Amino acid sequence: MSRDVFVAGVGMIPFTKPGANLPYPQMAAQATQAALTDAGIGYEHMQQAYVGYVYGDSTAGQRALYEVGMTGIPVINVNNNCSTGSTALFLARQAVASGAADCVLALGFEHMSPGALGAVFTDRPSPFDRFDEATDVLVGRNEIPLALRYFGGAGLAHMQQYGTKLETFAAIRAKASRHAANNPLALFRKEVTTEEVMASPMLWDGVLTRLMACPPTCGAAAAVICSDAFAQKHKLNRSVRIKAQAMTTDKPVTFEAQDMREVVGFSMARDAAQQVYAQAGIGPQDVDVVELHDCFAQNELITYEALGLCPLGGAEKFVLDGDNTYGGQVVTNPSGGLLSKGHPLGATGLAQCTELVQQLRGQAGARQVAEARLALQHNLGLGGACVVTLYERV
Repeated sequence: MSRDVFVAGVGMIPFTKPGANLPYPQMAAQATQAALTDAGIGYEHMQQAYVGYVYGDSTAGQRALYEVGMTGIPVINVNNNCSTGSTALFLARQAVASGAADCVLALGFEHMSPGALGAVFTDRPSPFDRFDEATDVLVGRNEIPLALRYFGGAGLAHMQQYGTKLETFAAIRAKASRHAANNPLALFRKEVTTEEVMASPMLWDGVLTRLMACPPTCGAAAAVICSDAFAQKHKLNRSVRIKAQAMTTDKPVTFEAQDMREVVGFSMARDAAQQVYAQAGIGPQDVDVVELHDCFAQNELITYEALGLCPLGGAEKFVLDGDNTYGGQVVTNPSGGLLSKGHPLGATGLAQCTELVQQLRGQAGARQVAEARLALQHNLGLGGACVVTLYERV
């Protein structure tokens, strides 16, 4: 990165179940205004905008931002599946770091429908066809929705190789609920125990219960990204810097390894994290707080290993020792994560950004991680793309 890049403002709205939400332009406008207010600057100062969403027609980004202002700036619509929000952030950071712009808005939103995710365009090849073929071979179980087969299959692979118990995934979900109880913006704030997670309806016998899966969610989140000079000129908050960032996509190992963990992005996450650690000159042991992509409890567990938070095969011990929460090695998903906060696809990456910026500023209230200095964000989209971002308290 040629220039230092700061997150001057963040904002999000409470996430809701589909049907309880405002239309997407209103959700997006509220999140944008919250980020602008947090930064202490007007929309007229934004020089570009990168707007992410998955389920929406072309130029929905313009429709959303026209609620805030019509200033003629470039508005770039972004769709990278579940990593859409962090992809918008990646592009915004690149624009500022390169000198192409001095102050940029990254916005993500999603207006979702109830039920399992499904294809919209069914008259052409699916971007997931190779993933589906691999899953058919490795998992079968065509009666189970695909997302469950993807991530449940990855969890099953870990169970089979390392003897990981289903109760360990349940403990991750229980941890998420304890964290979310302190987050007023989370969709689910009720605490659940490991036993209650195990007792929830079984979606895949011995592999996955309902509470181990994140819910379909509507919401929006945004961030104001700027250069050092711009922040100083306009007296904006310079306490949080993007220290390093990397985006990766699939390599042949995704399918050649014949391993569901690879199908759902293990190597993408590992490679992105290693690039970030190398850029920043740190190791995973230096990270204080992490927001990672826990679309399923199973994915959180395998991501501990992909990010290097624990050794390969060490994730169950990491969980059982309490190293994934307050008082342990590193606090993971203090927001409650996707499992409790919710997962509006296009907004998720920027909601993670919002949480980590608030943590580094010391503004997280009852969920504050003491003396947090380095915060790591992991946002994954199958198809595929993974974005890992490291934030630093300056």
